[in-house]
Amino acid sequence: MNIYVSNLSFNTTDVELNELFAQFGTVSSAKVIMDRESGRSRGFGFVEMSNDDEGKDAMLGLNNKEVEGRAMSVSVAKEREERTGGGSRGGYSNNRGGGGGYSNSRNSGGGGNRW
Repeated sequence: MNIYVSNLSFNTTDVELNELFAQFGTVSSAKVIMDRESGRSRGFGFVEMSNDDEGKDAMLGLNNKEVEGRAMSVSVAKEREERTGGGSRGGYSNNRGGGGGYSNSRNSGGGGNRW
C-alpha cells in the first residue's frame, strides 16, 4: 500500500518517516520529497507498506498525529498521472486569443489581439 504523508516538519528525514510507520508493520520504503533547487524538504513524502492491513493501521494511527509541532495528514496515495508536454515557454504566444506580451505591431504596447 502506497501512502501519502503531508504537513511534515521540514526537518523530518526518510529514516524518521520510516520509524514512524514501522510501529504499524513492515515499511518497504519511506521517502521525504526534497526541493531540487534548495535541497530542503517540501513537507510531504510517501511511505510504502508491505500490506494493506498494516497500511490502514498506520493511516488510522498517524493521521493528525503531531510530530515536531505539525499535525501530519496521512492518506492513500493517488496513482501518479503521466505528465504531457505543453504549456508556454515565455511571453510569446502564437495564439491570437491570448494576452501574451509579444505583438507584431510596432504601435502596440502588448496584448495578443493586434495582429
